[in-house]
Amino acid sequence: MSTTFWIILAGGVLTYLTRIGGHLVISRFERLHPRVEAGLNAVPVAVLTTLFAPAVVEGGPAEWIALAAAAVIAFTGGSFLLMFLVGAGLLVILRQFFG
Repeated sequence: MSTTFWIILAGGVLTYLTRIGGHLVISRFERLHPRVEAGLNAVPVAVLTTLFAPAVVEGGPAEWIALAAAAVIAFTGGSFLLMFLVGAGLLVILRQFFG
């Protein structure tokens, strides 16, 4: 078998172990401290911030309009899938006009 296969297999196994490892550690506790729980609840917001912050800072009009449209959908209670589809679709269309 090729080296590429073993690299992909090792990457998959290590990714699985890191994902399941956090769950196994947390599941050993009967109750989490409120600060730990608050920190874990903040992770999704932190991840989303790291995804859209570069587009806001370095992006142009196409990125700003797409982000604004996604934000409007998010704040009006739209689903995550709808927010993603509108933002991504609008970005693709606007990049045709703004470059």
